[in-house]
Amino acid sequence: MRTVHSLKELRTILRGYRQQGKTIGLVPTMGNLHEGHISLVRKASEAADIVVTSIFVNPMQFGAGEDLDTYPRTLADDQEKLEAAGNTLVFAPTVDEIYPEGLASQTQVVVPDVSDGHCGASRPGHFEGVATVVTMLFNMVQPDLAVFGEKDFQQLAVIRKMTRDLMMPVEVIGAPTVREDDGLAKSSRNGYLSDKERQIAPAVYQTLQATARKLSDGRADFEALEQEAEASLTQAGLRPDYFNIVNSLTLKPAKPDDNDITLLVAAFLGTTRLIDNLTVSR
Repeated sequence: MRTVHSLKELRTILRGYRQQGKTIGLVPTMGNLHEGHISLVRKASEAADIVVTSIFVNPMQFGAGEDLDTYPRTLADDQEKLEAAGNTLVFAPTVDEIYPEGLASQTQVVVPDVSDGHCGASRPGHFEGVATVVTMLFNMVQPDLAVFGEKDFQQLAVIRKMTRDLMMPVEVIGAPTVREDDGLAKSSRNGYLSDKERQIAPAVYQTLQATARKLSDGRADFEALEQEAEASLTQAGLRPDYFNIVNSLTLKPAKPDDNDITLLVAAFLGTTRLIDNLTVSR
């Protein structure tokens, strides 16, 4: 496995693979990798000959007061995990390599509609940052396919729409959320949790499951269910950001006749913001 930091070197290496007729898969990450990320790499390796994992803490997707400066940078540990998983190439550029003229002068990609609401409402500008850097990575790597985790459900919807609308020749593949034994979705930010908070955190997934059972039992009073879920999170010791019941395709508020419904949740535990989701077919 090789690690490169410059676009020039990345393109030189990938050109050689293409000349050999190899297919290329991309796994974009911000590093501090856990088993959820590694599952994306494994999924990419099943579908492509060459797997490129990018490691870049993207400042454009962090808002004021968020954890850009403290976000863990663990490149050496990440490299060991990726090599063990059979990754081919690590692309770990600097901020200057990606944004040579600075963020203020950078062209941005805006994906309307699916970026609205949910995390888009709570983190203004976040999805513009995500869409911009993923577009750049698609242009730099020119992959045949790219794999993203379903834990970031709205992000995946944004990337799928962006890829479709801009007619990018990239197959976007979603990979299931990887969970701890107690149901907590694996996340780089779980490391911020104290021991006490870590014991509370599984309540996020438990609340999703409880709401899904109510839907399966025939309830369709979605606003009441959302309020009940937020009350459960609060009682458990979390501070809900939102709990939304949406159409799985549009991410708009679900209607009683929708067949595929997704429960989206974000909640704070101390200073840590946790997100998760669960899809229910009726």
